Amino acid sequence: MANETSTGATGLREMAIGRLRKRREFVQHLTVYAVINLALVLIWLMTTPGGFFWPMFPLIGWGVGIVFHAIDVFGPAQPTEQKIEREMRRLAHR
Repeated sequence: MANETSTGATGLREMAIGRLRKRREFVQHLTVYAVINLALVLIWLMTTPGGFFWPMFPLIGWGVGIVFHAIDVFGPAQPTEQKIEREMRRLAHR
């Protein structure tokens, strides 16, 4: 019984460490996004202020990647019981 509890605690600890790493990686990704895109906007301001705002392309493109990364990190970690049961019913009807 004590072994089962320690195994469960170990598994929970591993999950917690994994989630914390994913959050740290997301913050790093977001920081790099902000710094690089700020630099691109500053370059645009120094070279062609009021001209075509070309930094919008990396801002939007990379921004989509940031959104998907956020969904991966902050979205539901496990499927709900309702979704599992619905999928089981769908598979049973095949």
